[in-house]
Amino acid sequence: MRRSESRILTTHAGALPRPDDLLTLNAQLPSDPELTHAHRLRLRSAVQEVVARQTQIGIDVINDGEYGKAMRARLDYGAWISYVIERFTGFEDTGGVDVGDPFRGAPPDDALKPGSHKNRRDRHAFPDVYAEVDREMFAGGPRPMGRPIVGKVSYRGHDAMQADIDNLRAALTTDVVSGFSRTSSDAFMTSPAPGTFGRDQNRYYKTQEEFLFAIADALRVEYRAITDAGFILQIDDPGMAENWDAMDPSVTLEEYRAYARLCIDALNHALEGIPEERVRYHMCWGSWHGPHLTDIPLRDIVDLLLMIHAGAYSLEAGNVRHEHEWKVWRDVKLPDGKLLIPGVVSHATNVVEHPELVTDRIMQYAQLVGRENVIAGTDCGLGGRIHPSLAWAKLQVLVEGAALASRQLWPS
Repeated sequence: MRRSESRILTTHAGALPRPDDLLTLNAQLPSDPELTHAHRLRLRSAVQEVVARQTQIGIDVINDGEYGKAMRARLDYGAWISYVIERFTGFEDTGGVDVGDPFRGAPPDDALKPGSHKNRRDRHAFPDVYAEVDREMFAGGPRPMGRPIVGKVSYRGHDAMQADIDNLRAALTTDVVSGFSRTSSDAFMTSPAPGTFGRDQNRYYKTQEEFLFAIADALRVEYRAITDAGFILQIDDPGMAENWDAMDPSVTLEEYRAYARLCIDALNHALEGIPEERVRYHMCWGSWHGPHLTDIPLRDIVDLLLMIHAGAYSLEAGNVRHEHEWKVWRDVKLPDGKLLIPGVVSHATNVVEHPELVTDRIMQYAQLVGRENVIAGTDCGLGGRIHPSLAWAKLQVLVEGAALASRQLWPS
């Protein structure tokens, strides 16, 4: 994994805006063979385009925009994980019927199981706000992650995973910018953590631990495919932080931390044998456009975060609910050899950050953990959460702010 040895490198959290014609094709799948073939061709060319655009902007550590994870509308909060429905066995086929949120149906006598989506703590505090948020979040239709697990979980998405790898590799070896090409060491691919799966999805395994480790064994196939292909693996894990918001208010912090440790054990099990320097871990607080008043503080879980076998940690640092948490690193030492990827531009606002603000945010982290240990990133994925034009504008100011910070941190 590259470090900021002579300047602040830049990256992002993964999801980037999809072209409108690809969204249209995604929404029509699965369908007849001709359409499927057309989709494959367009997906290949779209990945080439998104790699080229990241390169032209000046992003250092790039990806495929997560284009292989089919987003079916411009606003789509779930493509980062819903794609696994097609790649795992064990999910119940609901025939396209919306069965609701993955957290629905938790037994009332089990406080450690989150309640329904509509019973989250933040929603209780702001019901009128979330009535409007829902109209945005679910504009794209049903949430497929509501499907329960009713059989043994195993990985069957080898062909789809290989297609994603081939598409990104082809884009990297194409002369996407005049006189410039990339290698796999410059790129990352994403996959979810076991703990991101809704706990009441388990209708098959006897215990939650058994369920999490079964998910981990299935995900390990995808993790290894990514790293064996030479790419950096990014683990996406909003559940590490946001599950707190979905739990019964009677749950204590220590009870929550105990569950988080179980999720971490399952993740580390899935990562076994993969060098830490080939793994970066992304944690957000759910990324939806809401108040987030009840988010768990980073300080309460940062020690757990550092237990994860990853070489870099990507965290929200730009939105106003978490921007102040750079102060955590005054008291918590980043382990030797590790990197921080603070989100210095945010998906949570349509306002495009000023490059000097981006610089200030980078400087705060660089002064605490060392300039070489910071890569400038985004709070969360920009695709599916804000208008495409704003997403690309934010990446542009990310690069500009990193350049300003570099001149201060490496004065000539």
